Amino acid sequence: MAILVTCSEMSKHYGTRTIFEELSIGFGDDERVGFIGPNGSGKTTFLKIVAGLDSSDGGEIIRRRGARIGYLPQDDLFSDGATVESALGEALADHPMEPYERDTQVSIMLSKVGFENPQQTVETLSGGWRKRLAVAREMIQEPDLLVMDEPTNHLDLEGIQWLEKTLVAAPFAFVAVSHDRYFLERVTTRVVELNPVYPDGFFSSSGSYSMFLEKRADFLEAQQAQQVSLSNIVRREVAFLKSNSKAQRTKSKSRVEEAYRLKDELRDLQQRNAQTSVAGIDFDNSGRRTRKLLEAAGLAKSFGGRLLFTDVSLFLSPGTRVGLLGGNGSGKTTLIRVLTGDLPPDAGTIATAEGLRVVVFDQKREKLPQDVSLREALAGKNESVEFRGRNVHVTAWAKQFLFQPTQLDLPVHDLSGGEQARVLIARLMLQPADLLVLDEPTNDLDIASLDVLEESLIEFPGAVVLVTHDRYMLDRICTEILGLEGQGEVGRYADCAQWQTAQNRKVGGRGAKSKKGKSKKSGKIAGSNGLTASERNELRDMEQAIMDADAHVEACRRAAEDPTVSGDQVEAMNRWEELEAARKRVEVLYARWEELEGKSA
Repeated sequence: MAILVTCSEMSKHYGTRTIFEELSIGFGDDERVGFIGPNGSGKTTFLKIVAGLDSSDGGEIIRRRGARIGYLPQDDLFSDGATVESALGEALADHPMEPYERDTQVSIMLSKVGFENPQQTVETLSGGWRKRLAVAREMIQEPDLLVMDEPTNHLDLEGIQWLEKTLVAAPFAFVAVSHDRYFLERVTTRVVELNPVYPDGFFSSSGSYSMFLEKRADFLEAQQAQQVSLSNIVRREVAFLKSNSKAQRTKSKSRVEEAYRLKDELRDLQQRNAQTSVAGIDFDNSGRRTRKLLEAAGLAKSFGGRLLFTDVSLFLSPGTRVGLLGGNGSGKTTLIRVLTGDLPPDAGTIATAEGLRVVVFDQKREKLPQDVSLREALAGKNESVEFRGRNVHVTAWAKQFLFQPTQLDLPVHDLSGGEQARVLIARLMLQPADLLVLDEPTNDLDIASLDVLEESLIEFPGAVVLVTHDRYMLDRICTEILGLEGQGEVGRYADCAQWQTAQNRKVGGRGAKSKKGKSKKSGKIAGSNGLTASERNELRDMEQAIMDADAHVEACRRAAEDPTVSGDQVEAMNRWEELEAARKRVEVLYARWEELEGKSA
């Protein structure tokens, strides 16, 4: 492995705040790195320094001579009036090549990403397709290292799976900040956590994300044990230093200095271990005993002449947790607004328990004021909040959500996205609820906060309706999943894997119809132009082979994610290798299908 980037003793400060200090990390040319850490730990800042878009306050960064480093920011920016085609062409403007070569490169990339209309303007694209275009813009420049900040943001599940497949097959190294745990598991070969809880400011582990979790747990447990052991040693040394006067005169200078060194080491350990705290998310329920909270029957809704969903029936009782899945624009948020009464349905009825208390998490955060201080956002004009019948001072309430007292007078708009998400959750926790409706609550939350949010939702005694692209969260907490399939169809699934299997079958079915339709339209028999007899037989059986290969991929994925083998690293690695081989088999089959179809045309 050749090193692409080496960061040596790198530090960054904003005013009096230390973002990170004396970090020494390197990235090789064959690495696929997941980069994680708590909100505010400096992940985005670090990536910008690596990409050359920001500078450090101390230390040194060395990039391999001639190495191309691409940067994919969280928010995608394009030129005014740009089309899909021109956006990719602009990315190659500084590359020495003939115009026809540039056009060829753009056409190939458009095909890989799946854009059907090269002249479509970027401003008309959905957030998910803008993200795909942003990824394509970096890939077309053939980077040696691609640095990505939350690349799954704005992507629906289909887009995330496309990105996973693309990155697994990518010829370049990458470093990706992400809180999507399934994404990290499937695409990374190394995980780095930026966190002051570690002596070096970060913890690095080769292997999958699940392997990282095991190694990190072992490290933190050992660090806690080290603190206990060191506390006992320091206690004995302090007792010795306070012994009688005769002993004081005979103590060696080195013994005294060693005692003070141990005390400093213990203080450092205590400070690091104290930073393992996570946000205290705990939703309050109203205590309602009613079995039926909400019952919807035959709901339907259209917008702009397009049918979003039809014949949706739902029964929500205490303990019911329903996840909503579907592509961007499929109507998930609209269904939520219909259920909460913000929009009337075109058909169907909704009956709720009398006085039903509904608390809604708004993904756009329109209800979170931006110009007020953190203090006011948390407690209004008061010095305390009332939570479950007791008064909690605003400083203590802020600490529960990992805010420091020095941040209380900061305006909300100066907080990071993850910090703003925690403020909104803190405000919602003050409202007793029968029904929690959460529209993309995971955006910008760090993994530790996601874990706590999941535990809170599992323990919440009321009902939950959840929209998220976080497959791990959906699988962990939901008792049922509704899939908005498009054209009004709504399916019911037990988990994300079952939903994905259904999507794969539909894609396969559409592909089969497309191929058959093409053959009938042309009036030609497959193989009449250049196909041998064996190739004709191969093409005839290709559809079934691809469907079987897709099913094998799904079986391998389930086996790889089986929690019973998480403790056996060798078996877990073997299963992930089998999954990767199965995925490559599908790619080979599709490539061969296209080749045979081309010869038969």
